[in-house]
Amino acid sequence: MATHLISRRGLLRNAATGSLGVMALGSLGPVALADKKPRDSALKGNVHHSVARWTFDFLSLEELCQLVRQIGFSAIDLVGPDQWHILKRHGIDSSMCNGAEPNLEDGWGDRRFHPALVESYRRHIDLVSEAGYKNLICFSGNARGMTPEEGLANAEEGLKKVLGHAEKKGVTLQMELFNSKIDHPDYLCDNSAWGITLCKRLDSPNFKLLYDIYHMQISEGDVIRTIRENHQYFGHYHTAGVPGRHELDNNQELYYPAIMRAITETGFEGYVAQEFMPSGESNEEKKRSLASAIKTCDV
Repeated sequence: MATHLISRRGLLRNAATGSLGVMALGSLGPVALADKKPRDSALKGNVHHSVARWTFDFLSLEELCQLVRQIGFSAIDLVGPDQWHILKRHGIDSSMCNGAEPNLEDGWGDRRFHPALVESYRRHIDLVSEAGYKNLICFSGNARGMTPEEGLANAEEGLKKVLGHAEKKGVTLQMELFNSKIDHPDYLCDNSAWGITLCKRLDSPNFKLLYDIYHMQISEGDVIRTIRENHQYFGHYHTAGVPGRHELDNNQELYYPAIMRAITETGFEGYVAQEFMPSGESNEEKKRSLASAIKTCDV
């Protein structure tokens, strides 16, 4: 199993514990953060930038908050309730909350998990709302022999038990699209058509898809057309390079400036979160890679 999958799964299971190691934050001024070039100006403001907490877990959450502030944005994805106080202290938004899910495999597509999921999601919807946040991640889970239609029917049945509560509390549940080819074998919601069908059946403004560009490039490609034609179902985006899930650079096949222009042209006002695995040898190189990715996506 790939190391980055273990890291994310472990972080999602323990999102409410805040038990990540602390490493010293080096002195990073604007020149270092901009890859040794002075920043031309503040971020353009057309994109609401974020970063996935788990991909920068070589930093404490305190350090990551400082880093994103230095770069010029103010949101972090995939932080659980027990660490929201750290975000609030730094004025950082929890752009995609987590902690309601037991793991990535036991999800809404399997009726056996509905009782526990309903209880957990109702509780976390309350927590998200009380904290003043908007988005809570969810997962289809694995098929385990079910057909796609069986998984859809199960997910629809289960999610309807919590969506009314989410609507009352102003919280949007966002199901992430994963690829099942490389990273998440047997995952049900592994293509945009399955997820969009679920959105249509639920017919709620408080259920959207988290469109992960990295995963969908692997599963189906055709990223820009899919976004343009189905953007109303996408409430959040994740980025990473393909292949390898690393930086948004010239070593990968996606051209992110064009993808980001397509997203902004739809009128999207949600968050785009960097979820790549920084490949630099030093922590300073990894920090600079985040600044570079933000600049690449800041169209």
